[in-house]
Amino acid sequence: MASEASLVAMVVALALSNALLVTSESEYNKVKIWPMPASVSYGHSHLYLSNDFELSTNYDSGLLKDAFNRMLAVIRLGHIIEANFSALHLSPLLRGLHIVISSSNHQLQYTIDESYKLTVPSPENPGYAHLEAQTVYGALHGLQTFSQLCHFNFTSRVLEVHMSPWTIIDQPRFSYRGLLIDTSRHYLPLPVVKKVIDSMSYAKLNVLHWHIVDSQSFPLEIPSYPKLWDGAYSPSERYTVADAAEVVSYAQQRGINVLAEIDVPGHARSWGTGYPSLWPSKDCQQPLDVSKEFTFKVIDGILSDFSKIFKFKFVHLGGDEVNTSCWTITPHISKWLREHGMNESQAYQYFVLRAQNVALSHGYEIVNWEETFNDFGNKLSRKTVVHNWLGGGVARQVVASGLRCIVSNQDKWYLHYLDTTLQEFYANEPLTNITNLKQQKLVIGGEVCMWGEFVDGSDIEQTIWPRAAAAAERLWTPYDKLAKNPREVTGRLAHFRCLLNQRGVAAAPLAGQGRSAPEGPGSCYEQ
Repeated sequence: MASEASLVAMVVALALSNALLVTSESEYNKVKIWPMPASVSYGHSHLYLSNDFELSTNYDSGLLKDAFNRMLAVIRLGHIIEANFSALHLSPLLRGLHIVISSSNHQLQYTIDESYKLTVPSPENPGYAHLEAQTVYGALHGLQTFSQLCHFNFTSRVLEVHMSPWTIIDQPRFSYRGLLIDTSRHYLPLPVVKKVIDSMSYAKLNVLHWHIVDSQSFPLEIPSYPKLWDGAYSPSERYTVADAAEVVSYAQQRGINVLAEIDVPGHARSWGTGYPSLWPSKDCQQPLDVSKEFTFKVIDGILSDFSKIFKFKFVHLGGDEVNTSCWTITPHISKWLREHGMNESQAYQYFVLRAQNVALSHGYEIVNWEETFNDFGNKLSRKTVVHNWLGGGVARQVVASGLRCIVSNQDKWYLHYLDTTLQEFYANEPLTNITNLKQQKLVIGGEVCMWGEFVDGSDIEQTIWPRAAAAAERLWTPYDKLAKNPREVTGRLAHFRCLLNQRGVAAAPLAGQGRSAPEGPGSCYEQ
């Protein structure tokens, strides 16, 4: 990542240029980019993309070439580029985009450098736009930003870049910017999952938290224990190992990590469909049986198989909402508790910590829901990230203890709460009441959660967007560049929502509650 000194130097250089450096809220309203970059300057001229707009780069990788081609597809929006530049006397022409990437490493790792610098020239010296990045993943973000500068002109039938010249220097505020999807409460077909991943890349979100299984269904193939997916809703509502690997690869090509979750010991009733001995009893089916070695052998098998597919640094082990009553009323477990000198709370701690050790043995660091911290935080592995969800305030306690935290407080960042407004999504600040700089760095980011009880492939996109975009800017844009009043970004967010619609993403209108339908005829930009 570029050093702070070098960034400051570049910003100073911008201020001395002829372009307008964006510093005020009124100027930000003119810049239709979402999320807002760290530093932006722009001019007042137009450039036109040549019909053979090309990629020039020092980076020999299909990943970058594919990303460039996808960018061209989304800015063309299916329109036919048919202008005769000579006849229309259109100039100057932008011939292509020259991309320079410093690192040849294309492994997607946690805290990968995602910074970039994008310059679009003035009409006096058109030639090529330039994109510089430390890694290819920074370049992918730069491509997304460039795509938002381009517009199709319906009169001349060409692609234009307005407000040239541009200089944009950018990097994310938080390294973890997530979206949770839930494929247990409703199965999501692979094309739907891929569309969600595409839409995440447009907003520069970089972690797909895949809540794959839960009490209701177990749709994923686990070779080590092949009967687990007997817990799927139906034989056709399943994911093979190859399907899961395809999701990971598809996301990686767009700069997105996949965080896989198995939620244990609660939220696991579906596991016993294939292996009934995982249940405490036939009549009391969760949490998983803490007294049996087989339970932990299954967890070990799952995580062993996960390690071959899910290459992200973290695995999510859940740990929330554990009702231990089945343990105390089931005779063989109650006997086991007495023999081991444990009460039910101690057994819950034993289960979570043992599952953590299994994950660590497979090279993972761990994410757990916040109940584990609330109940026995000082016992958790120091490689634990605590996932806040119950409400505000716990993040401050987590980082004060020296552990890392992800913020997803349900009162502000749970998407299935349709009455949570765009303004509340935008205003939710992960660092609230955390003033110590060292502790602030332990908040690795945040995540909006799309729980699946009331969404499936028919309505998931309009429930996610555009409210997830409001959180995405909070997680990407420097704090001092965020709007102090969330209502001031409404026009720019409406523009992004319409851009999503144009790209085939079913983002709902800004007006009304989450996933509300349009109130009547009107322009997309006014809804």
